[in-house]
Amino acid sequence: MQHINLDMSQKVVIRSQHQPWQPSPLPGVTRKVLSREHAESGHATSIVRYEAGSHFSPHLHPMGEEIYVIDGVFSDEHGDYPAGTYIRNPPGSRHQPFSKNGCTLFVKLNQFLPDDTTQVCINTQQAIWQTGQGNLKVMQLHQHDVEHTALVKWPAGEKFVPHRHFGGEEILVLSGTFCDEYGHYPAGTWLRSPHMSEHQPFVEQETVILVKVGHLGTQ
Repeated sequence: MQHINLDMSQKVVIRSQHQPWQPSPLPGVTRKVLSREHAESGHATSIVRYEAGSHFSPHLHPMGEEIYVIDGVFSDEHGDYPAGTYIRNPPGSRHQPFSKNGCTLFVKLNQFLPDDTTQVCINTQQAIWQTGQGNLKVMQLHQHDVEHTALVKWPAGEKFVPHRHFGGEEILVLSGTFCDEYGHYPAGTWLRSPHMSEHQPFVEQETVILVKVGHLGTQ
């Protein structure tokens, strides 16, 4: 299987809303691959869709699994996770996921640091927004070493200062349209910007993004 978007020194922009769904090994589960090391193992970032009544076989997460529920309700033997839930299953964890009525997920596999062992489950629909820079609202989801993950809510018309990303930045646009001097990125767009990349983001309408910084290395 050819590696997909694994050169972390390159900027990647994928408008996943225009990608076709691809089959997975299990019926009723399809995906849109954003980056991948191997077909069914190793580093992978994907949009995954479960049809109603579909399920995945029990499996282990050797280097962790990170999930954001985009829509519907995702479930496993430990509970039900509605849209807006952020989940981190640490290295060595195991579960058997399914969805009774269908769901769509943003999934990152095998990308944890070995000592990042914190189990996380946050319903962001119930969590509290904090004040960020300017008029931004921020909801911190996870921090480990130099890696930070958060939701960021941009009010209409907000413009941020030019800045660099030490350790890179990864964004999934959840609603609205995220913008910078290089383009406009509507909901469903995935962006990955390398270490020390620079831009000046802004929005024209209220926009919410899932953002991770500091995790792309400094080489």
